[in-house]
Amino acid sequence: MDEQDRQAIADAVREAEGQTAGEIVVMIDRAAGSYRTIPVVMALTLALLVPWPLLAMTETSAPRIFLIQLICAVLLLATLLWYGRGGRFVPGFIKRRRAHEVALREFTARGLSRTRQRTGVLLYIAIQERYAEIIADSGIDGRVEQAVWDEIVEAVVIAGRDDRLREGVVTAVRAIGAVLANHTPRSPDDIDELPNSVILL
Repeated sequence: MDEQDRQAIADAVREAEGQTAGEIVVMIDRAAGSYRTIPVVMALTLALLVPWPLLAMTETSAPRIFLIQLICAVLLLATLLWYGRGGRFVPGFIKRRRAHEVALREFTARGLSRTRQRTGVLLYIAIQERYAEIIADSGIDGRVEQAVWDEIVEAVVIAGRDDRLREGVVTAVRAIGAVLANHTPRSPDDIDELPNSVILL
């Protein structure tokens, strides 16, 4: 995201928080995980299969079979690490779980659980995983049906897929602000407790 995108999101957060006692934090993560272990496991597993055809169909000596296996392991590892960049071989449910774990960790680390009325809301987006999630603190979570958050998240994911992430995030922030304003309207003594700028990881 460039500076204009970040500023547009920050302005949307500031505008949304002007209507509510809630605190909104937007976090955009390039990747929730590196997933390097999956290609490694795949390469080593495939390398374990190499000796069996050689043992069954040839008279190759054990040291030569070991050498062939070692070469295959190195080649497979290099190929799968290169081709598997971005978690290509990682099942979707593992990516979603990893992104969810990061979102929960960041929710706590960024102080969203320490706001005055416990009304912090995190909009977390993981680009590589094509994943988005809204996490709300206890002061708001029980008052809003999950379907409301899911609808906002789905719109963000669709916007990201269509290369309209800035527009999708700004729209989502406004929608979150409207939900918060409905359940926790702003009072005269409210203060802005958390930064409005988008957090890029």
